[in-house]
Amino acid sequence: MQPQDASPRSKRSPVGASPGTLIAHPLAKPTRLTLTLIEPNGFERIDGATLLDVRASRGRWPLIWIDCVGLADVALIADLGAEFGLHPLALEDTLNTVQRPKADFFDDHAFVVLSMIDEPATQRYEQISLYFGADFVITFQEREGDPFGPVHKRIAAPVSHRIRHRQGDYLAYALIDSIVDSYFPVLDTIGEAIDTLEDEMLKGPERGQVRRMHFHKRSIIGLKRVLWPLRDAVAGLARAEAPFVHNETRIFLNDTLDHCVRLIEIVETERDVLTGLIEMHISLSQARTNDVISFLTIVSAIFIPLTFLAGIWGMNFDPQTSPWNMPELLSFYGYPIALGSMLAIALGLVLFFRWRKWL
Repeated sequence: MQPQDASPRSKRSPVGASPGTLIAHPLAKPTRLTLTLIEPNGFERIDGATLLDVRASRGRWPLIWIDCVGLADVALIADLGAEFGLHPLALEDTLNTVQRPKADFFDDHAFVVLSMIDEPATQRYEQISLYFGADFVITFQEREGDPFGPVHKRIAAPVSHRIRHRQGDYLAYALIDSIVDSYFPVLDTIGEAIDTLEDEMLKGPERGQVRRMHFHKRSIIGLKRVLWPLRDAVAGLARAEAPFVHNETRIFLNDTLDHCVRLIEIVETERDVLTGLIEMHISLSQARTNDVISFLTIVSAIFIPLTFLAGIWGMNFDPQTSPWNMPELLSFYGYPIALGSMLAIALGLVLFFRWRKWL
């Protein structure tokens, strides 16, 4: 897993800072605005927009979407907040990118915090802050890379899409839905990896499997930590009584809420499967260890009497001194008789162990 841009703990405001203080993180990316102007009969997109472009567009277009990528320019973010009347505490949460997913409501706009995996390969999370009112939507991203491509395509479709006929709440729904749906490919990838691990374990446990299982379990725990509050945030939007959230949009938000519930169910299932795999790996490893110990015990049991006989016959007594001093040492067939006796004892023990089903 690749390291993050910075430790999450370092992304909070300094201890004791006044509420609403806007402080950019030292590693924050440069700020760039993309302005999308939307009306029923068309749209216009301005890359690298300025605050003057935003001010000139207000009132001329029924709906505007400002996508702010990078959180380094505190002054520009503060000016945007002043232009649209965004609450200072919400702007502070936008810059402090360790927030729990949530939805807050103000007089004329809502503030939604979401978490998104912007790099599926490394499962790097990014905070998306979204503001919306009746005629505007503002999104703040930490860095480039987002799942908003399908939304851009719907806005730019030759056939007028409902996004161009609705207000800011529906565009906000479309953006939130695209973020929620972006978790499905990540969970599919993790699920396939877990299935592969299960197939490998059935063939025989290996040492490297434990590390992979714990990696996937940590990923699942991270997803669970994000998806539960994300579900609560979407549920808050779907049940909101704010005047800028229309009943038609609540129907679509309920569908997104169903997606969140489904994601949580998948996460819980994958976590249970991983827990079972870890327990199965421990059991298989213990069984394998027991088999090795049993085999070594049987081998030792076979060689104990053979070692005893070899020790007896290896004593240096002179049979010429006394007939009691191992006279079999002078036997003409002593050596083959000794080996035959040992072989017979060993075979007898093996047959006995098989009869007792110890082998």
